Amino acid sequence: MHLATTPADQRVSHFRQILLWPLQLMPLPEGCPFAHHYHLLEQATPDNPWRELADEFCGDPEQFHERHYSEFVTFLPYVQRFLYGECASGEADAHYGDSPIRIFRRQDVAQVRMTYKEDDAPTTFDIVHLDLYFFYDIDVVILVVEIAADDLDLRRVQDTLYRFGRAYPPYWDDDGSGGHCLRRAEWLAPDGQVLAVSDYEKRSKYLSFVSRFRSPCISSHWEFLLRPLVLHHSDEDGPVRYRQIEYHRMPLLAYLAMDDPRRLSRGDFARLVLVSGPGKSGSLPYSEQHLEGFEARFCYDRYWHPQAEQPGTRLLSCGHAFIMVGSARDAYFTGLENGLLGQFRHQFFLLALIPHFHKAALLMLSDRLVTALNRLEIGNAESVKRFKRAIREVLEVFLRFTHRYWFYEISDQAQARALFTMTREHLGTERVYSELREEIQDMSQYLDSDSLRRQANTVVRLTVVTTAGLIATISTGFLGMNLIDAAQEPLSVRLVFFVLVFVPSALLTGFAIVKSKPLSDFLEALSDERLSHRDKLATLVAVWRNRRPPNAG
Repeated sequence: MHLATTPADQRVSHFRQILLWPLQLMPLPEGCPFAHHYHLLEQATPDNPWRELADEFCGDPEQFHERHYSEFVTFLPYVQRFLYGECASGEADAHYGDSPIRIFRRQDVAQVRMTYKEDDAPTTFDIVHLDLYFFYDIDVVILVVEIAADDLDLRRVQDTLYRFGRAYPPYWDDDGSGGHCLRRAEWLAPDGQVLAVSDYEKRSKYLSFVSRFRSPCISSHWEFLLRPLVLHHSDEDGPVRYRQIEYHRMPLLAYLAMDDPRRLSRGDFARLVLVSGPGKSGSLPYSEQHLEGFEARFCYDRYWHPQAEQPGTRLLSCGHAFIMVGSARDAYFTGLENGLLGQFRHQFFLLALIPHFHKAALLMLSDRLVTALNRLEIGNAESVKRFKRAIREVLEVFLRFTHRYWFYEISDQAQARALFTMTREHLGTERVYSELREEIQDMSQYLDSDSLRRQANTVVRLTVVTTAGLIATISTGFLGMNLIDAAQEPLSVRLVFFVLVFVPSALLTGFAIVKSKPLSDFLEALSDERLSHRDKLATLVAVWRNRRPPNAG
């Protein structure tokens, strides 16, 4: 039986939130000095705060902690190679087996200060990590923002989950503030200096941007965080450009350590995992019909024992959000090195990262297909060539994605396997993958059939030319007979004979090529015993006629 409490009565002793924001990277411009997008961040320039994160596996073995080991052994071998790479002693190629993931981190942002709509008193959260994840051969980057705070009321936690990860406002409230967004978000330096501030309230900025670029703008504090990467649809200069690939609400993970998580009602859990914002405890955020089967669809309750002295841990996932709730009095739940807090920041983070990366990569490839089709001009030969080249590039990238990144299962551990499957089903990645594969196969079959048609047409033309040449060769070379004995004549005379033979031969060959289609029809008619001599003669006469197509105007 849940106690009748309000969200303000329920305290969250420790709160963590991790945002995952997948973005599509645009192809690098011609002449760009970088071979890959992340090479820009390898440049140590004053306007680049990002630095590549050192791999724990390549550092001092004494700094390799047990939490890293637990994370590693969670996954199946092929997933381990994807996440961490592999190496062998004495490897000739130092890059062989490297992980296809490159991670960059910035440390100039220490805190984020949030001001909410219902309360003028701001709340400050510590920035634990600010990372950018790049993936080899895939034009996708994922921004990862991890924040933490202690001793918050549940309503503030729900409001943070609901409002923090908003790239731009979907509308504006009567007071001019952005709908569903924070009133104000500020990035703070270690010394407390304000580095960037949100501008959700600048309605004219967002309206004019969409009017100009047919694409949504993002808030200034998110733009600041991503620099030196620049928004694709903007007037800013920069070789590495990005664009939004999904909904403006960023996927998230959340960890809540509470004094007694059993005090949370069914509606509280629904608000957390469905990220619907704060509400009155005991009520539901949506109708009973909509939440029918809520526990089966969104909850993983293998280790949840609300009637026991230690309630255990409740895990929830809706695809967009993953939530972990447990008791702050449970040392295992709050353990940063060997406990569930450490697992939340490592194993469970990767369990969410992989399916979101899958979906972003598939949407990126789908967008490239649509872009190639939109640029196709059927009557323009150069446009057709570019289209074929673009489709073949997408096919190549898709094949490499399938063999390098696509996994149906990532772990043999029951909990990890179940949560990965639950997240994939909610995101619908398998359906998107199947649809994209069918679209690419259709495109590939079209290109193959078009190539075969062109090859068959070329073979027909060559057959006609060969047939015409065969007649001339037999006529002039029968039994090695020379009609004109000019071997002993002067060079000038032989050149004249050569030209007299070469010019008619070239003209005859050119005529055969130009008339290869009607000539092939004549050869086919000549071999057809069902046609009369008159019909065959008519087909031969048609070779010299310039018949206009029936649809010619």
